Amino acid sequence: MPTPLARKLKALIRAAGPISVTDYFSLCLADPEYGYYRTRDPFGTAGDFVTAPEISQLFGEMLGVFLVHAWQKHGAPANVRIAEIGPGRGTMMADMLRVIARLAPPLHQSATVHLVETSPKLRAIQRETLGTHASRITWHDSFEELPDGFVLLAANELFDAIPIRQFVKTASGFRERMVGLDAEGSLTFAAGVAGIDPALLPDHHRAMPEGAIFEIAPAREAVMATIGERIARFGGTALVIDYGHLASGFGDTLQAVLKHEFDPPLAHPGEADLTSHVDFERLAAAAVDAGLHIHGAVHQGDFLVGLGIGERASSLGRDRDAMTQETIRLDVERLAGAGAGNMGDLFKVLAVGSAPLALFPFRRPD
Repeated sequence: MPTPLARKLKALIRAAGPISVTDYFSLCLADPEYGYYRTRDPFGTAGDFVTAPEISQLFGEMLGVFLVHAWQKHGAPANVRIAEIGPGRGTMMADMLRVIARLAPPLHQSATVHLVETSPKLRAIQRETLGTHASRITWHDSFEELPDGFVLLAANELFDAIPIRQFVKTASGFRERMVGLDAEGSLTFAAGVAGIDPALLPDHHRAMPEGAIFEIAPAREAVMATIGERIARFGGTALVIDYGHLASGFGDTLQAVLKHEFDPPLAHPGEADLTSHVDFERLAAAAVDAGLHIHGAVHQGDFLVGLGIGERASSLGRDRDAMTQETIRLDVERLAGAGAGNMGDLFKVLAVGSAPLALFPFRRPD
């Protein structure tokens, strides 16, 4: 049975013709009536997916360690804004603040804390999660609303939810991929008439077979540009964590998740989460164009292990019962391990900032 948003999309397509993948992506997540993020709390075991901060406190703690390290390397400036874009249930910020308070009391006491969140429902959940910290949090609808000042920014699984454009190779070149209706009136993919500037394609695009998919995400790069311009102006470091690839390439990464299982992207619009892999090469280029330096881009597993997640897990499990210790071990494996079901290889971490600093665990800048 079609979802309410599917019926709305079909009516739109019948009236005006096929819509682009980027419009389909946007409507699935943000339609005012039936958009996924407008109608539900998707996080946790009762939702459709579990993010890294919900798996273990160790994830947010490692990010807190990194932000303190970056702050110190910048010379421990005053007037700091600690910020997160897309803070989910608020778990990661709570864990980061706990570590910052322990490692750098002056930073914790003097900094202001900012969450960029548009959902009233999620803001209420974040307020509850943050508990005693909530009184010092300022919520914003956009990153541009942050007050002036040095910023330490974290964004986990933000960019994968920003819409992409897709182009499919046809006999007449790459054409924009659209969503239309088949003979039975069901949603289907089709090639449109709009092409793509060949300069945007990887060098080997001529060797790709018909049907090959290329993805670009101008909206993601625009968000990174906004972040970059702000940090270049006032100073700071941003940490971006998401699943994706470190080098641009070809492939269809549009995917839907429903109740923790993969779902065909056109099957349940508005009821399944819709995402795609993040192209970290293009994100990094957008940051450089905005005037930032790249501290590095690594696999999440290497980042967490380098910051000491193993040692912290041992400390957390000390004097605990065997079942608790095994749970902690499995959580670390899921966050930092390789292979199916683990995040260590699939997720990448990009750090960018206003100065060419040597930030651990990234390699020294050239």
